[in-house]
Amino acid sequence: MNILIADDEYSSRLLLEEILSPLGDCQIVENGVEAIAAVKSLFEQNKRFDLICLDILMPEMSGQEALTEIRSLEKKNGVAAQDESVVIMITALNSLQSVVDSFEGGGCSAYLTKPVTKQALLDKLKNYGLV
Repeated sequence: MNILIADDEYSSRLLLEEILSPLGDCQIVENGVEAIAAVKSLFEQNKRFDLICLDILMPEMSGQEALTEIRSLEKKNGVAAQDESVVIMITALNSLQSVVDSFEGGGCSAYLTKPVTKQALLDKLKNYGLV
């Protein structure tokens, strides 16, 4: 499984990598701009990410902005809706508006609040058949 982790907090990146690395190849980035570059790079290799974990609040480009661009890239590259990457938005904000924006505006698959627990993340992955 190809996994992208995008989070500006080192401790969050480390935790997600620790949980997810046994499940596949993890690529780690620190912001939305780097996340988009990583997605483009895999498309150039005729591959895609199965799972993308995006922090909502990141410098340079938010996770929500990155998600919108990622979904656009998937469409441009002919990825069918049922084959889109599973995108889990992760944030320290427990805000209803963030949840609504992530699902309606960006098309995320799931939402988790920090601190992320291993069980909560694995439960989301099970829902999408990734584990």
